[in-house]
Amino acid sequence: MLSIIQAAGWPIWPLIACSILALALIFERFASLKTGKVIPPNLLNEAITVSSRNLPTPELTQQLSQSSALGEVLAAGLRTMQIHPDSSEDELRAAMEGAGRAAAHKLEKYLSALATIASAAPLLGLLGTVIGMIEIFGSQSGAPTGGGNPGQLAHGISIALYNTAFGLIVAIPTLVFWRYFRARVDGYLLSMELASEHFVRHLSRLKLAK
Repeated sequence: MLSIIQAAGWPIWPLIACSILALALIFERFASLKTGKVIPPNLLNEAITVSSRNLPTPELTQQLSQSSALGEVLAAGLRTMQIHPDSSEDELRAAMEGAGRAAAHKLEKYLSALATIASAAPLLGLLGTVIGMIEIFGSQSGAPTGGGNPGQLAHGISIALYNTAFGLIVAIPTLVFWRYFRARVDGYLLSMELASEHFVRHLSRLKLAK
């Protein structure tokens, strides 16, 4: 591996940095986008059960908010009802939509960085290719007989090929994982939207029952 890095020259170091950063972001997103941390399967039903007759205490609402991303959205509706018991359905929906936007921002964290790495890695590989081509042409300069410098020629070819290959090796998996996380976040956001709409109707019925 060290010999490959040496043969690829200095242009490969930005690609190595990108690969390490991409790997760290991928592991972080896998840990943060677990279903239990975003939308626990029974959380909506539990929130409805707890608030079926009366609003839960602020302590329970705080626990709900800290449980997951969906919990933050549901807790926003409960807090609105606790502070303003006469809140309309539109006001409840607006409060939960605001919490949903904040939760969406957290879910999309680092996705733009992954997309940037996926876009930049091939360009960095291309930069290495261009630098390798410069080395190749440099090896032929000042040699009218066509002999050139074989060592410099081989080094230029190594720089060009290794950087092109490594740029693609970094970009392709990063792009695949970015698309995977993007689809996963979109699915979570749709589920949160449906759950929050259900919960708004539940809180409206609860207010009418009083």
